[in-house]
Amino acid sequence: MESTNPSSRIEAGRFNPSLSSHIGAYLTLVSGETIALGGLPPLGNAVFGFLTASLLLAGTMVLNDIQDIQIDMVNTPNRPLPSGKIGVREAYAMSLVLSSLAIIFSAFLGVFTLLTALVALALMAYYNTRGKKTGLLGNAVVSFNVALPFFFGGLAVDNLRPLLFIFFLLAFLANMAREIAKGIADIVGDSAKGVRTVAVVMGTSPAARMTASLFAVAVVLSFTAPLFDNVSLFYYPGVAVADVGFLYSSYRLLRDQTPKTVRAVKTQVLFWMLLGLVGFLMGGSPIL
Repeated sequence: MESTNPSSRIEAGRFNPSLSSHIGAYLTLVSGETIALGGLPPLGNAVFGFLTASLLLAGTMVLNDIQDIQIDMVNTPNRPLPSGKIGVREAYAMSLVLSSLAIIFSAFLGVFTLLTALVALALMAYYNTRGKKTGLLGNAVVSFNVALPFFFGGLAVDNLRPLLFIFFLLAFLANMAREIAKGIADIVGDSAKGVRTVAVVMGTSPAARMTASLFAVAVVLSFTAPLFDNVSLFYYPGVAVADVGFLYSSYRLLRDQTPKTVRAVKTQVLFWMLLGLVGFLMGGSPIL
């Protein structure tokens, strides 16, 4: 039965990604706009970009929670859906409203941003309904959408610099590694549900090695940006610290694949990604 208790409806906010996820998506998108322009974007582009990214993220995460009820009963039973605080029909309605608003706001930025938002929504709908059980393919879909704000930001201001594609690739690789590591921490629930993550199929040690390898590739590629586009010297400090952080997290993961350590590494990686984003922004924007 769906809950009509107001406090339970407020609890629905826990469906949505954390505040840090919304901020991360917004910063990535505005960074893409800023790098593309070499300066701060117009307020309208920044606002509509934020609304598109934030609402699309929230809508697809609600759908994700609907599909993850059985897994969350094992891994996180206190979340709104597995605990019964929110009904499935109510959650579907919430997902539809949030996603629809995101698509509407993307249209204010242009045809190509609208099409890109529709592609992102379709990919995440596929992931949440079918792709999640595919393991690496599902990880790739999630990572593509995490990196997409760089590309979307360039489209929003009608300027796709080569640097945006490089940063897109780096963000994709870093998040791909994080998704594989996440599978190590969630191996019990994923195995029970038949989700074929690398950790479930190959074991935790091979998954840790694959994670470390992807981080290593991202570290190497991070120093190739000047070969394809102009970057300022301010690019290197933030990126260098982030690279060292990725290597350190890889070392921790290779030594210990217990859920506690993996979850700590996942948190660390978010911080390294934020530092990398600062480096991207500083290096790609001459005004900064």
